[in-house]
Amino acid sequence: MSVMVVRKKVTRKWEKLPGRNTFCCDGRVMMARQKGIFYLTLFLILGTCTLFFAFECRYLAVQLSPAIPVFAAMLFLFSMATLLRTSFSDPGVIPRALPDEAAFIEMEIEATNGAVPQGQRPPPRIKNFQINNQIVKLKYCYTCKIFRPPRASHCSICDNCVERFDHHCPWVGNCVGKRNYRYFYLFILSLSLLTIYVFAFNIVYVALKSLKIGFLETLKETPGTVLEVLICFFTLWSVVGLTGFHTFLVALNQTTNEDIKGSWTGKNRVQNPYSHGNIVKNCCEVLCGPLPPSVLDRRGILPLEESGSRPPSTQETTSSLLPQSPAPTEHLSSTDMPEDTSIPEEMPPPEPPEPPQEATDAEK
Repeated sequence: MSVMVVRKKVTRKWEKLPGRNTFCCDGRVMMARQKGIFYLTLFLILGTCTLFFAFECRYLAVQLSPAIPVFAAMLFLFSMATLLRTSFSDPGVIPRALPDEAAFIEMEIEATNGAVPQGQRPPPRIKNFQINNQIVKLKYCYTCKIFRPPRASHCSICDNCVERFDHHCPWVGNCVGKRNYRYFYLFILSLSLLTIYVFAFNIVYVALKSLKIGFLETLKETPGTVLEVLICFFTLWSVVGLTGFHTFLVALNQTTNEDIKGSWTGKNRVQNPYSHGNIVKNCCEVLCGPLPPSVLDRRGILPLEESGSRPPSTQETTSSLLPQSPAPTEHLSSTDMPEDTSIPEEMPPPEPPEPPQEATDAEK
């Protein structure tokens, strides 16, 4: 006798998460929907390094040192690992408020601000929070229905509030926030070193070949080297400049979003409450501090009543073909059952049996 086992489809939380993110590998990979420039980044890095390993590295390993391709491979692997870690991880997305939580926050705001007359603009929804003896304003997000934590901001591209929001980087295809900023910084730093390394040894390769066959003949024989030099030359300025800018921000314990808005500079002359006043301490906190876990729980299982439509089971499918009995109006547990054990009205008590005919004749 064969037994058929029916497996119910499990609905993960990432399938119902709001926002403009895409998920792969059953929620393990999280990215923005706009991934075209990220694919361009992969193509430029993989293409340039493939040409370098295929042509220049073999010649330089024989002529100069076999350590040249080894060090280049280490830089390449480290750059790719940090790029994928930045692109595929949760940057620190803050979950949106549930309907009950949003209604409670609205009640709190109305109780604080009072009734606003018609025609007047309501006061801004701001809470004051003290950090290191300095007042920091917590702003209300009308999309996520929450008061954002300090340094958090709403990304208009991903449509999510991100903790310690730095910026949205299309080159990595993801937001850069509290949970992936260190990997982003290590990526641009290693990419700068890799670009300088490939560019410098391409120049060395052209110089060595030119001593033997001439400069013009070298360019004709190695068009791939010319392409690598052009890519590295135009990439070098932007990547190295970006690395220097973020090194400055890390030393001050500041984000790109705060720097653009002038949160700790300008007319207010407000000091950065998150800075330790020491470059080493700021770098250790940003790059070496504990990494907080993701609060999304992307791979968690939703209950059936929250997962929306669910596939019917075999029992539900067969019962839908049978006539339905009226549903009871109230369900009582064993502890809620009344103590009265009288027979229900639907079942009247049985009538007593009639006496036998012989007994009635004897009485007469």
